[in-house]
Amino acid sequence: MAQEYVLDDLAAFVTGADHPDLAGQSRAALKRNVLDSIACAVGALGGGLIPAIRAQAEEFSGRPTTTLVGGGRASVDQAAFFNAVLVRYPDLLDTYLTLGGLCHPADNFGAVLAVAEHVDATGNEFLLSLAVAYEVQCRFSAQVPVMARGLNHALQLAISAAAGSAKLLGLDESQTADAIAASAADNVSLAAVHAEPVSHWKGISPAMTGMRAVYATILAGRGITGPRTLIDGPHGLAQLFDQAIDFDSGNRRLTAVERTYLKQYCALIHGQVIIDALLSIRAAHQLRGDDVAAVTLEVIQSAYDIAGGGAYGDKDHPWTKEQADYNLKYLGAVALLDGGVGPEQLETERVRRDDVQNLLTRIAVVPAADLTADYPERTGVRVSVATHDGRELNHQQADYEGSPTQPLSWDRVVEKFHWLAEPCCDRGLRGEIIEAVERLDEIPVTDLTGLLGRVSPAAVRPRSAVRF
Repeated sequence: MAQEYVLDDLAAFVTGADHPDLAGQSRAALKRNVLDSIACAVGALGGGLIPAIRAQAEEFSGRPTTTLVGGGRASVDQAAFFNAVLVRYPDLLDTYLTLGGLCHPADNFGAVLAVAEHVDATGNEFLLSLAVAYEVQCRFSAQVPVMARGLNHALQLAISAAAGSAKLLGLDESQTADAIAASAADNVSLAAVHAEPVSHWKGISPAMTGMRAVYATILAGRGITGPRTLIDGPHGLAQLFDQAIDFDSGNRRLTAVERTYLKQYCALIHGQVIIDALLSIRAAHQLRGDDVAAVTLEVIQSAYDIAGGGAYGDKDHPWTKEQADYNLKYLGAVALLDGGVGPEQLETERVRRDDVQNLLTRIAVVPAADLTADYPERTGVRVSVATHDGRELNHQQADYEGSPTQPLSWDRVVEKFHWLAEPCCDRGLRGEIIEAVERLDEIPVTDLTGLLGRVSPAAVRPRSAVRF
């Protein structure tokens, strides 16, 4: 009798997932997150990096079976790549927090949507497969300290994107296990992608992983086998992390999406509550950047390490978008100056302007043990602002609207979508996209992708507000 591995149990979980496993509140939350991902993708179309990504996808496309957000068609793997870059680019996508790091379940969106269109799936089949991907990625993240061990969270994305793709392709248990194994074996990436000086690759790395997962999964469907011992065999992930890895495959409920964080500001997840707290002080005291003499941000340890000048490097001289949205000093300074942090606050010209570069030198970021003790259930911050006229303004905040304790509602995500999509998409088309997501379990997925293909590939009007 053949030996059974953890991957075999995981493959059985994937193939056995059915629509009743995604029910009620979880189904509603997933639709909300789908609209959130689309908002990010459409909002990215004016980004400076996007023309190069589109050129790459078009050059290496073979048979164009899938739609690019903003128009055009490409092969399934290249569409997975392009659309995933869009979702990540504004740094507004959803997040799942854990003690050993985090992951972005929306990184699955580009891959799973591309495969869904490639196989002419229903919207309901797409939702189920995306829910499976969310669940697999979050269950792995919850128990394995990926980033704490120096690896990037694209590792668990390789597993989850392959799982979601396999579900849509209708692979059997053996093929699904092969797909996950082959995808993950070649996508053990490094957390160095987050270190200073932060490069374009931080935002592109997950899209590359999703693209390769789609490619490997289609190969598995053609009979190509993968290393089944990936997790619990010699030199497998359990040995690498020195712990057992269990996906709790007997638990069929697809509820991980309910524990995701959504973002209001173009910044890493650790910056959301900090920006929110600074904007509260700004509004309460009619504060402006010129009023500020000094700012102290007391934050959780991981926020300090990743974006405050700790383990991932110095944060005193941000000069690019990629450095700015991973820098609490810059984010705090531009929030105080502009009253929000949207896509325009991450444009190169804004990042390099003297006012924000000068103000960020007066912002100190320090870790606080008591705040860290509440993580990941809370992402607290204490803010102290000293003004030139001698005032000391203090504010403490435990969470923000968008966290699981204060979920962003469907209506608020609709507002976010309008805010981000406005430059590339008129109100009529925006309404059609919102309705399609609301009715996604009743329509073919091509109804949605067809609408996304009608979006302008570049901004045709200015954004009317700095925040939603």
